[in-house]
Amino acid sequence: MPEPALVSPGAHVDSAAVLGAGVRIAPGAVIHAGARIGEGTEVGCGSVIHAGVRIGAGCVIEDLVVLGKRPRLRAGSSAAGAPLAELELADQVTVCCGAVVYAGARIGCGAIIGDQAQVRERAVVGQRTVVGRGSCVDFDATVGDRASIQTGVYVTAYAVVEDDVFLGPGVLMTNDDTMGRHPRGEGLHAPIVRRAARVGGGSVMVPGVEIGEEAFVAAGAVLTRDVAARAVVMGLPARPVRVVGDQDLLERWRPPAS
Repeated sequence: MPEPALVSPGAHVDSAAVLGAGVRIAPGAVIHAGARIGEGTEVGCGSVIHAGVRIGAGCVIEDLVVLGKRPRLRAGSSAAGAPLAELELADQVTVCCGAVVYAGARIGCGAIIGDQAQVRERAVVGQRTVVGRGSCVDFDATVGDRASIQTGVYVTAYAVVEDDVFLGPGVLMTNDDTMGRHPRGEGLHAPIVRRAARVGGGSVMVPGVEIGEEAFVAAGAVLTRDVAARAVVMGLPARPVRVVGDQDLLERWRPPAS
């Protein structure tokens, strides 16, 4: 017989919320009508799960997390887009203390969203990706599988970060050369970071720059132009100095499949 959900005294779970078998809800948590929580998931103290949130099985939602927050935008904001769908967390996702994940985002299986991180509306975070403490994945950004986003990283709106990318602490992306003074309706131009590229801490990417597959960007670089696949670049502005050797390609370092 399936283990029933356990709701602690002091938690509020709306009668129209759906809790799977073995769910644990800690004191002070608030689960709104229409939220769906998969079996075996744990929800920490003071966390808020809004309507339109779907959480998979075996997830861990730590203390003071907000899931399904809706954006509050100024008139004419470039963040205004398609109507927001459900927030979807796949199985085995961990959302750490104080993180906020917006309505319309999608978080892949086994991903970890770090303490005080933010994932905005319509953003996608892939399977087994880690978003570090205090980092932001902005609206309509796409992050692939197994990416490692370290502490204090800003992944700007519309950016594309492909599978197995490493973004070091404090990496900063930008997407608007005019800083808000472009003609109405003109799109933003976000960076693209291709598969298995590595970007060192404190690097800055200007709008529209593309970092090639398996490229290596030294810490503190300012990226003002595209970086070729397997190029090693450094400096202000960043310039190529050599190429990534075969011995340093991801396939030589990836753990064997279990």
